[in-house]
Amino acid sequence: MLYNNKSTQSHHDNHDHCHGDCHNIAHNHTHDSHNENPTVSCDGHNHGHNHGHEIEDPPEEPERSCQGVKLTWKIQGMDCAHCASKIENGVKTLPNINQTKIIFSTEKLIVFVPKHDDAVIKMIEDKVVELGYTPIFEASANQSHHHEHSHNFDKKAFIPLAVLGTLIVVSYLILLVNHTAGEYAFIVTAIVGIIPILKEAIVLTRSGTPFAIESLMSISALGALFIGAAEEATMVIFLFMIGEMLEGFATSKAKKGISSLVELMPDETVIIIDGKRKTVASHTLKPNDIIEISSGGRLPADVILVSEQASIDESALTGESIPVNYLSGDKILAGSLVVDNTIQLKVISESGQNAVDRILQLIEDAEDRKAPIERFIDKFSRYYTPAITLFAFLVVVIPPLLTGADWYTWIYRGLTLLLIGCPCALVISTPAVITSALSTAAKHGVLIKGGAALEHIGSMKMVAFDKTGTLTEGKPQVTDVINLHCSSEELLAIVASIESGSHHPLAKALVDYVKQKQIHFEEALNRKAIAGVGIQGELDQQIYFIVSPNKIETVSTAISAKDAETITQLENGGKTVVVVTTHQQLLGIIALQDVLRSDALAAITELKQLGLQTLMLTGDNQRAAKAIAGQLGIDYRAELLPADKLAEIEKIGQHTSIAMIGDGINDSPAMKAATVGIAMGSGTDVALETADAALTKNSLLSLPKLIRLTRFANRNIKQNITIALGIKLVFLITSLFGITGLWLAVLADSGTTAIVTANALRLLKVKK
Repeated sequence: MLYNNKSTQSHHDNHDHCHGDCHNIAHNHTHDSHNENPTVSCDGHNHGHNHGHEIEDPPEEPERSCQGVKLTWKIQGMDCAHCASKIENGVKTLPNINQTKIIFSTEKLIVFVPKHDDAVIKMIEDKVVELGYTPIFEASANQSHHHEHSHNFDKKAFIPLAVLGTLIVVSYLILLVNHTAGEYAFIVTAIVGIIPILKEAIVLTRSGTPFAIESLMSISALGALFIGAAEEATMVIFLFMIGEMLEGFATSKAKKGISSLVELMPDETVIIIDGKRKTVASHTLKPNDIIEISSGGRLPADVILVSEQASIDESALTGESIPVNYLSGDKILAGSLVVDNTIQLKVISESGQNAVDRILQLIEDAEDRKAPIERFIDKFSRYYTPAITLFAFLVVVIPPLLTGADWYTWIYRGLTLLLIGCPCALVISTPAVITSALSTAAKHGVLIKGGAALEHIGSMKMVAFDKTGTLTEGKPQVTDVINLHCSSEELLAIVASIESGSHHPLAKALVDYVKQKQIHFEEALNRKAIAGVGIQGELDQQIYFIVSPNKIETVSTAISAKDAETITQLENGGKTVVVVTTHQQLLGIIALQDVLRSDALAAITELKQLGLQTLMLTGDNQRAAKAIAGQLGIDYRAELLPADKLAEIEKIGQHTSIAMIGDGINDSPAMKAATVGIAMGSGTDVALETADAALTKNSLLSLPKLIRLTRFANRNIKQNITIALGIKLVFLITSLFGITGLWLAVLADSGTTAIVTANALRLLKVKK
């Protein structure tokens, strides 16, 4: 399971009796342990569920399963989406490669090969080095996410820029003294600047990326030298290097949110073996190891608290700033911070499979689930650059050949158009936003599984909720105790005596209530369930029954009209009623009700303010559903089986986009059929796997925050695309008519890339 709420989950054992509508008040949520084994081979490769709705990956996306061995590298120096595509295109041209996938957000290269071969590994690493990056091979899944992970901007990037800038100043000073010598100085400066760019362009062309920005830059700069515009060629190169540096700086900030998750994991941990303390590497920890964490230390794995109590800061994972108090036996997530004192804990997660690792894995998998607009841009950019290159060539040759125009003028304009042909700003406009949004959402206790989910959540028109465990606590509480022929203390003691030891949610609620009242009781004798009726037990040679009101005549006398009216009033209020009786007379009436989450009303109110319609889908009876829906002011459908929920979602989905919020296995079909499925953090493994997003903080107030974030992200994507295409269009026209020159064209290209990246970074500053 991705996340467990700190409160103990109810386990519904085989409890044969049922009080009235108890089967409706507490859904049967199975909480089986679910280990997500790391994939070493593509056989059975599984990244989660297969969506059945509209945001499923399209056919052109890489297949999630293939034959072969999975090899993973951490790539140092991959500071932009353009870099990522260069590496992917370069590696996929190598022999004996089944599939290549680059994960920009976590700087990983994943390659599937037919078999593990050191020669193939070396060949891949040599290719990455040839492209100008440093590969670090991750020999096992356990090593994943435990490496040095820094996204601080590399100050060495200033060195070539400073050298070229100095040469430009020197050349300009020479030009002032001697014009001819100055022109030669600018030619030398341009050649010095173009050599590394030209080398990379040649490598990229040989690797299958002939239309990279380096290639376009090289052609433009060499063309400018050819026509005698050495000063402009130098400025083009200089501005290009500034743009690349700014893009790298902006992108490194965008990825800091992801890398901050990795930095939550301590490298070393104190383990206790036979009473002795020993410091070991955190990734070597195994389930059942006992570890000790001091105040201020972070948890290296998912754990169970062994010490009596602990105050834990979970803000890095859930966004909750107030420390949470845990008791012995409670589960705590990896990456959490110990606040007060030194505590001992038992490890329960495999290496590489703790909460932080699972979040990072899901973020990596999310890059496969591209937003529809992102897929369109990828396709568009494949044709855009070759088309512009062809157009630039035609601009160079047609006017001089057909009209006898000046070759110099049209070569210059053609070279300028080449610089407009790089789609960097357009290509990065969407991934930069999505990476920033995923990072911000993770910090605020929401996990979004990809750009497709992000885009669709932001366009939701209706939100459907499951009731039990989603809108309500999922834990029935005693609301009314009406004693008739005995005192209330005697009545409650009888109930606790008979229900003691049962794991049924209603039974546990009754026993807990009696214990809170500090009423003494002893377990009844001869306790047994009466199928379809209730339960009985013996106290002081007297048989007592706890049954549903409509079953009382099977064990006792009929209920009086007055008592029947009382029961009806309670049931009309959405409460579940049980009666306590002997063979001869009714002893009392007890009502229970599943109470609303404390944040449910506020969350529904915020959703309505955002213009969203709300609906509750529940298997509960009409009276209980009406009572809860009435408190929240929302529409509802009651007495629905999982198949009925599915049908309702499919019916609504035909004419509007709908999100389904749930936490149980019975919600999974409806969540999968909805436009977007969102799981509560305390939900079952099936619900969390089926969902496109998870409220890991287990708070409904995270939902309106999620909607606001995704709407902001969608607006940001549209702004970036408008900026990227708008500036390209403006400079395309002005360059064609000779209004703008080479240096302005490259400034427009690099500047636009920096602008859209900086715009995307605004998502990292979202507070609410």
